[in-house]
Amino acid sequence: MNNKRLLRASVALMLAVLPFASCRKGEFVLPSTSIEVGGGDSGGDIKGFFLLNEGNMGSNKASLDYYDYETGIYHVNIYAERNPGVVYELGDVGNDIQIYGNKLYAVINCSNLVEVMDVNTARHLAAIPIPNCRYIVFNGRYAYVSSYAGKVVIDPNARLGYVAKVDLNSLQVVDTCDVGYQPEEMVVVGNKLYVANSGGYRVPNYDNTVSVIDLNTFTEIKKITVGINLHRMAIDARGNIYVSSRGDYYDIHSKVYVINSHNDMVTDVLNFPASEFCLSGDSLFYYSTEYSKYTGQNTISYGIYDTRKKRVVTTNFITDGTEKSIEVPYGLAVNPDTKEIFVTDAKNYVTPGTLYCFTPEGKKKWSVTTGDIPAHFVFTTKRLQVTFSNQ
Repeated sequence: MNNKRLLRASVALMLAVLPFASCRKGEFVLPSTSIEVGGGDSGGDIKGFFLLNEGNMGSNKASLDYYDYETGIYHVNIYAERNPGVVYELGDVGNDIQIYGNKLYAVINCSNLVEVMDVNTARHLAAIPIPNCRYIVFNGRYAYVSSYAGKVVIDPNARLGYVAKVDLNSLQVVDTCDVGYQPEEMVVVGNKLYVANSGGYRVPNYDNTVSVIDLNTFTEIKKITVGINLHRMAIDARGNIYVSSRGDYYDIHSKVYVINSHNDMVTDVLNFPASEFCLSGDSLFYYSTEYSKYTGQNTISYGIYDTRKKRVVTTNFITDGTEKSIEVPYGLAVNPDTKEIFVTDAKNYVTPGTLYCFTPEGKKKWSVTTGDIPAHFVFTTKRLQVTFSNQ
């Protein structure tokens, strides 16, 4: 978390406690626009991608964009246009987006819900109430959602978080499992669910564990000691789990830890910071906006780590100087077909951001204005239908 992210958290605290029911109150009606940026057919299974814009905390301005590879058109704020009957759009702080089957799931953190849409149309199907929800993963007939469980407030006595188990047929929470404090991203390996615990509300007493849940019994079977203030998770083809530690913003720096899922042991500590990462084959792409409370500044980097050879390939995958135009990198994705690299810029957190598309060689192809705080990507193999709900 950098300085501006801390500021946004402070704004949330001043707003006091948000209720544990879905909340779509607000005054904002965001415009919908379509922008031709080029690109054309991806040449593979990927037909497009959704981009979830977080929206500044407390503003109820989370929004959903869509890029269509066939037309090369970027559609801004499609949710409002396709769901005119849903009051005040997506809600407060879009925190994660995933596709599973024929449904699109958006985790809306401070509105305390998971929005469920038809992936073919982006039309609203249901909203699953989960307090202070963070991230979502899937296995079989269930979804698993990490939840801070308690109020949106810094509190040294903040309660343990939990993972909610959601039946995908009924779209109801059927069970919960307590884990560590303020759980974040998760990965599924076989019959185990790994959960990165941050303890962010209990600063400076951060959590430093990864919880392991047995999905057969849905109970926590162990905790793995890793590093403090954990956040991101990804798993490679060899069963190695990569977990980012944000450090304490003072003397403990951000690092990436590697857990062997076969024996649940930490095998490596990678001494580079990572605010976000994603895997593309054996390449772990990452960026960092590591904030120092001593200097009040971010140190920004864009790197690639080779997970097979276990070495950093580059400390700047943007090769044409475009990184100088990016104020605050915030989202990252790599197209599994084209290997295009996508990076978003949150700018000042209160105005529309920018999405950059780069070639696999790191040269800018195009850029486009997004919603506020563009953050989370999911690629789709099903082209979004052009018919809107009010037509």
